[in-house]
Amino acid sequence: MREIPVENTAPPIAIRQGRPAVLAKRYMVSSCHYLATSAGVRMFERGGNAIDAGVAGGIALNVLERHLTDFGGVAPIVLFTPGMAEPETIDGLGHWPAALTLERYRARHGDDMPIGVARSVTPAAADAWLTALARHGRLTLAEVLAPCIELCDGFPVYPRLARAIEMLEERLRQWPTSSPVFLPNGRPPKEGEILVQRELGDLFRRLVAIEQQNAAKGRAVAIMAARDAIYTGDIARQIAEFMRASGGAITAEDLASQRVRSEKPAHSTYRGIDVYACGPWSQGPLVPMTLNLLECFDVASLGAGSLEFLHQYTEAFKLAAADREGFFGDPAQVDVPIAGLLDKDYASERRRLIRDDRAHPELPAPGDPWRYEGRTGPAGYRPRVAAGVGAPDTSYVCAMDAEGNAFSATPSDPGLGAPLVRGLGMIVSTRGAQLWTTPGHPSAIAPGKRPRLTPNPALLMRDGRALMPFGCPGEDAQCQAMVQVVCNIVDFGMNTQAAIEAPRVISRSFPWTFHPHAYEPGLLTAERRIAPEVREGLERLGHRVRELPEYSPAVASVCAIRLLGPGTLEGGADPRRESAAIGW
Repeated sequence: MREIPVENTAPPIAIRQGRPAVLAKRYMVSSCHYLATSAGVRMFERGGNAIDAGVAGGIALNVLERHLTDFGGVAPIVLFTPGMAEPETIDGLGHWPAALTLERYRARHGDDMPIGVARSVTPAAADAWLTALARHGRLTLAEVLAPCIELCDGFPVYPRLARAIEMLEERLRQWPTSSPVFLPNGRPPKEGEILVQRELGDLFRRLVAIEQQNAAKGRAVAIMAARDAIYTGDIARQIAEFMRASGGAITAEDLASQRVRSEKPAHSTYRGIDVYACGPWSQGPLVPMTLNLLECFDVASLGAGSLEFLHQYTEAFKLAAADREGFFGDPAQVDVPIAGLLDKDYASERRRLIRDDRAHPELPAPGDPWRYEGRTGPAGYRPRVAAGVGAPDTSYVCAMDAEGNAFSATPSDPGLGAPLVRGLGMIVSTRGAQLWTTPGHPSAIAPGKRPRLTPNPALLMRDGRALMPFGCPGEDAQCQAMVQVVCNIVDFGMNTQAAIEAPRVISRSFPWTFHPHAYEPGLLTAERRIAPEVREGLERLGHRVRELPEYSPAVASVCAIRLLGPGTLEGGADPRRESAAIGW
């Protein structure tokens, strides 16, 4: 009897990862908090573009993720609008007090960086958000701040924020301007309770009122009038007086001199794709530098998550990190050989130090990039081993639209890390903790200097069009996660969400940028989803592997949006945090 074939009625597998990649036609926003993503989406509904959406989402993160970001913190931005020759970076990074030398600082604090105002640099996030909005957005400040004001009027506390406030309860009790906000009813708020930030909401309303008072001068001028109030007007006077009363070194003159810089991005290519990152005032160049080192390997043939790939990637990143420690600093005060560091021939020379059979037991020595600029320069700084832990902070937001606008930003500085300025509901940036108290380090304390920043948004381009804004929080894990996501997409053919969710490794075999600059030679942390035989193989090669949970925020939390082709955007958001991508 002839066998009759049975029809396979099982449903097809639609999602091959924990979440689907989000596909849309008109616009996409992805950020580290779902309500911030929603705030960005509302800008498109009002007729705004990706810059309006990114700024709204970023300021919303300043309200929502107070344990990680602040309106008075930092907010480096990379953006692109059609017609630009290349993307623009806005540093969003403050300056060390002009009157505070390394010698004076060490006489008071030694090698310590006390929590609070002793770490302060000029607040720059507000400067960056409003400058980007005025130059490249379409909407008014009132429209962009509307969802942020609503969030200040109250939002439900989510688990990670509740835990962070609870952990820092004793610190917050010592700050009379912060405790009423973060310890309402005399205690940390519980999950699901409503957190109200009245003073921050009032600050936003003041900025809207200033914009409206100057509306007749034009949209951009009105927005910048609100910006100027923070740095030279009544708000600046409040900040300066609070810093004086609190023992901080930031003065009215420091605030008046604060101005975000639009600078040429660091640039290289990876397999025909343009890679743009922030300059060496941040750790941003690590992304194109590491990709330069990997480009001549047949990465695709190694396989995602393989022993061979993870070893080669880790060793390449160590080489790039050695040059970061050796040479990166504020280019306004430090001669950084960035052209040499990004040179493909320099990468070829450095690549020869990668061995297939053995891991570097510590950070390699920095190279000599000066020769690739046709000049000589000092040898790179070599760090010492140090113990300690940094402070978790930072968030991320990106946006794209069908017109080709792209926005990528990494706001940071925890609002729980310093006392709130009286009456304003914001802190003064504590990013000075990413300067060094070590004489001779390229990022050592100096008057007016920008710290070498960990937050570093990035943007991929192809054929003059924005291809993928991407970035993440995670301190010194940021660039490592970003490189691995790029390889997952470009080399291993994953969709954006799968590339973000894939298990990662994070090296700690170089100094962490936050004081006290912990450095653990040879240590490689790895999510448990990486195959046991791969982790064992990494150990045999000399990596000291430390196991992390299956999905760990310690490996950073990437968000990205990718242009798949004309008319289609693909969004991804990391399940390691409260991230979400929304499009239409």
